[in-house]
Amino acid sequence: MHVQDWLDSVPAAAVYAVVALVIGLESLGIPLPGEIILVSAALMASQHSGVNPVVLGACATAGAVIGDSIGYAIGRKGGRPLLAWLGRRFPKHFSEGHVATAERSFEKWGMWAVFFGRFIALLRIFAGQLAGVLHMPYWKFLIANVLGGICWAGGTTAAVYYVGVVAEGWLKKFSYVGLAAAVALGLATMLIVQRKAKKAQQQVDREAEPVSAGD
Repeated sequence: MHVQDWLDSVPAAAVYAVVALVIGLESLGIPLPGEIILVSAALMASQHSGVNPVVLGACATAGAVIGDSIGYAIGRKGGRPLLAWLGRRFPKHFSEGHVATAERSFEKWGMWAVFFGRFIALLRIFAGQLAGVLHMPYWKFLIANVLGGICWAGGTTAAVYYVGVVAEGWLKKFSYVGLAAAVALGLATMLIVQRKAKKAQQQVDREAEPVSAGD
């Protein structure tokens, strides 16, 4: 079933809960289509008065902030062994190369890495855990986390909602185009990050070769 068709079949309160839960779990570190769910719900809000876009944006923001905060706490407690375990369980998302790429971003940009990580599909999954592992001060993480969540979740909701209102005549077609664009954007972002991660992984392997030879 099409995501929006399914959202149409449930009460507004359930839509808010599903959006907050999916985005929260994605921010916690579970690969889920949070952006697609948010776009679909915002499109639905532009067509049905039962779904309030302000409440929807607030729920999406809350899910993003809470999920990232829980991820931060887990990362701070679990440390690098947690990243190693995640790398073994989810190599496509938590490989050594991906983590190395993210670490360089955190070292270079600090709070901005958390903020802009919200807009990048792959980094959105483990920015919280990595910030905790690297012991970023929580107050800095919280500020970047809240601002990033508001701008991403609130901004996405507002943009999609108002486009849907203005383009009401061709909204059904746009729903498919919007979802396709969201998927394409997510895939493009993931490919870019994966390319950088692959280069980082190759560099890690080259640095490890002399150690192996010595052993």
